[in-house]
Amino acid sequence: MLNIIWLGLVLGSIIIGAINGTIPAVVNAVTDSAASAVVLALGLIGIMALWLGLMRIAEDAGLIRGLSKLISPVLRFLFPQIPRDHPVFGAMTLNISANVLGLANAATPFGLKAMEELSKLNKTPGTASDSMCMFVAINTGSVQLIPATAIAILASAGDPSPTSIIIPVLIATACATTTGILSAKWFSKMPFFKIKPEHQVRETK
Repeated sequence: MLNIIWLGLVLGSIIIGAINGTIPAVVNAVTDSAASAVVLALGLIGIMALWLGLMRIAEDAGLIRGLSKLISPVLRFLFPQIPRDHPVFGAMTLNISANVLGLANAATPFGLKAMEELSKLNKTPGTASDSMCMFVAINTGSVQLIPATAIAILASAGDPSPTSIIIPVLIATACATTTGILSAKWFSKMPFFKIKPEHQVRETK
């Protein structure tokens, strides 16, 4: 779908440029943008390597595991449908902890594993359960203590104070996550979104 959108944008710009007689300007914009993209990508390499290296040190030092212990009680409160000692909590806490530290690459496998476990608990195949919706809401908001990617982009673009966004990003992502959690809780209680008993798959012993 994304490829179709990009193709539409490119074709649309060419068609509009041909209609307005500005094809040379379109060609120049394309080449200039391509050159800028290369310069930006090269500038990101060093800074991203630095931040990812620091985050990997934090991961190896057990910081993620420590955050997981702090997050576990909160997750048990947000996911009352899940059995207390279910292994999905391990994957969820590691996923959220990695996202908090900006370790998106490390967070992805844990997120996939968590959704796989939540799918096994889902009694309505083909329809997301309340727990799955809540997990997606938390990941979409994704509280960020260290927005490494945004910092790297700003530094690469020449911003004299790229780390100044840490507090605003923390506030924004905290608000987004809170809104997502409250929305998931609210919608789950609305009769319109309740799963009818006849659509549920009964557990087999």
